[in-house]
Amino acid sequence: MNWRQYLPILDWYPKYTRAQFKGDLGAGLTVGIILIPQGMAYAMLAGMPPIHGLYAATLPLLLYAFFGTSRQLSVAPEAIGSLLTASSVGTLASVGTDNYLQMAFALALMVGGLRLLLGIFRLGFIVNFLSHPVISGFTSAAALVIAVSQLKSLLGIQIPNSERIHEIAFFIAQKINTIHWLTVGIGICTILILLVVKKISPRFPGSLLVLVLGILAAWHFQLDQHGVKILGYVPQGLPRFIFPKIAWLKELRELGPITVTIALVGFMESVAMAKTIRAHHLEYKVDANQELIALGLANIGAGLFQGFPVNGGISRSAINDQAGAQTGMASIISAATVILTLLFLTPVFFYLPSVVLAAIIAVSVINMIKTKEPRALWKTNRSDFWMLMATFLVTLVFGIQDGIVTGVVLSLGMVVFKSTRPHYAVLGQIPGTPIYRNVLRFSDLVERPEILVVRYDADLYFANISHFMETLEGLMQQKGAALRYVILQAESINNLDSTAIEGLLELLGEFKNKGITLLFSSIKGPIRDILKRAGLIERIGENNFFVNIHDAIEAIENNKLPDHHAYAVQSNIS
Repeated sequence: MNWRQYLPILDWYPKYTRAQFKGDLGAGLTVGIILIPQGMAYAMLAGMPPIHGLYAATLPLLLYAFFGTSRQLSVAPEAIGSLLTASSVGTLASVGTDNYLQMAFALALMVGGLRLLLGIFRLGFIVNFLSHPVISGFTSAAALVIAVSQLKSLLGIQIPNSERIHEIAFFIAQKINTIHWLTVGIGICTILILLVVKKISPRFPGSLLVLVLGILAAWHFQLDQHGVKILGYVPQGLPRFIFPKIAWLKELRELGPITVTIALVGFMESVAMAKTIRAHHLEYKVDANQELIALGLANIGAGLFQGFPVNGGISRSAINDQAGAQTGMASIISAATVILTLLFLTPVFFYLPSVVLAAIIAVSVINMIKTKEPRALWKTNRSDFWMLMATFLVTLVFGIQDGIVTGVVLSLGMVVFKSTRPHYAVLGQIPGTPIYRNVLRFSDLVERPEILVVRYDADLYFANISHFMETLEGLMQQKGAALRYVILQAESINNLDSTAIEGLLELLGEFKNKGITLLFSSIKGPIRDILKRAGLIERIGENNFFVNIHDAIEAIENNKLPDHHAYAVQSNIS
């Protein structure tokens, strides 16, 4: 067994150097410092006490460092996973209860188990059913919901939790007279500091700076006595091993859909980020199936040690790379930084204003709202644009789970639509050459009234054979009574199923009744074998198959065709 395939740390650690450690140390400390306020903020977004965000930033980081193939991806709590946790668990248990915590732990365990199974059975390809426009629309809407949901903390008002943006706006409008202006002022100052620091030095841990300033201000001015909400007591020490205490059969059914959503969406974003970073590091490769295993184990670790679902963080991983991370040692150092914080520094967070964490969340997700992509898709691909917008709007109006389900349905629907109605082209001859091209793309092509040359750009199978036959019928009607030959260029056809065979038999009968000869051109060997086994070679005629269209045309012009019905097909040449 090749252990390096399943434990990538065995590949880089034996060759580890001091120079690499220098880069990993700086990056690991930077990301670890960033993770402290981020983890706490994302725990609150997930509806959990802040300490659980630190728990989820320890063992998952260590496990990914051992099993992950990306050497810069930082695996810990992130915005979308936290929101999905809150939106799903919040419908089954009351926020703040022990049952809520147990279900959040169980959700991480289920996400991890599903990813692990997918990775072991090498099923990473299934994420291809989620198209990029769908993910982009969902992510942008979820980021907007996250940002708006933080207004309750930024304004210092009490409103019910919701994942529908219009409901949040309605609740805020009802409570507009209860705004706590001191909290608003702290929130605005925090956001401004974060934005300025990010503009001046993106690598500087601005979130840590506002965390320290917030604690000092709240402690010095006793802001909690003036109505500013602070965290209060934060437990000290490492997380304990806990197997979630829930009614597993019942919760498996209820948490099943969101488990699949978090597992696939989080995996897609994590692998996309890992591959983006890997483009600058050619000394290793990112293996999607091993990433599923690594991310699965990271979530299992989170679920068993009082955490919630984790994924690769986009901005955090980018900072890790920019700060000089060379290997998974950077993640180990980041985890050690969080562990030291858990052991010695949690009492410091007593005076941390909640509004500071809300501001950190709001600023961190704002870049996830993609405004350029819809404009680009409007210009290049309208169907992808409408898929993005539909997913975006459904997510905003109906909620996170409905949004992602809509996206999946739209993605699958587009796959079905495109496979059942593939591209085809009528071909004409470039004058003075044996070359044939799409008549809609090239001008001055030669077409003969008695000959129809067609290219069908797809395999023939049960889902599109009707479209294939209807297409031919429509093109033949356009040609009119002069039509005597149909040549189908078959280079793009790589498979025929039994339904397609039956369709071709029906087509041959119709052509015979109409006195039309069918010819094949550029047919591949495997397709010829299928036709032979089905008895169609004999029906069509052995001599009615040609290497290219030009040979078929010459045979027609020179009256070299035998007295059979023949058929010819062409490929993607346009």
